[in-house]
Amino acid sequence: MSSTTTTATTPAEQTGAHTDEAAALIGGARERIDALDDRIIGLVQERMAVSAVIQEARITSGGRRVNLSRETAVLSHYRDALGKPGTALAMTLLELCRGRV
Repeated sequence: MSSTTTTATTPAEQTGAHTDEAAALIGGARERIDALDDRIIGLVQERMAVSAVIQEARITSGGRRVNLSRETAVLSHYRDALGKPGTALAMTLLELCRGRV
């Protein structure tokens, strides 16, 4: 018969903190980040749905699926707000929102 040993860890060890006080702060902040991530994912999904409506209307009216001048404006907006990483984030969002129609 084999036994499995589970090593119990303290909150400080789980977070990489050196004190329980710091671990508690980190734990609470991580919960907040998780909640923010859930909201961000929901907003991205909502953006994808709105983008699909726009693309459908554009295609139905005889236009192209993608409006490059609008994408350039989105890229500039994110870059201006968040710097160079904002451009990468905007590119990811645009990629997620393209071609759903």
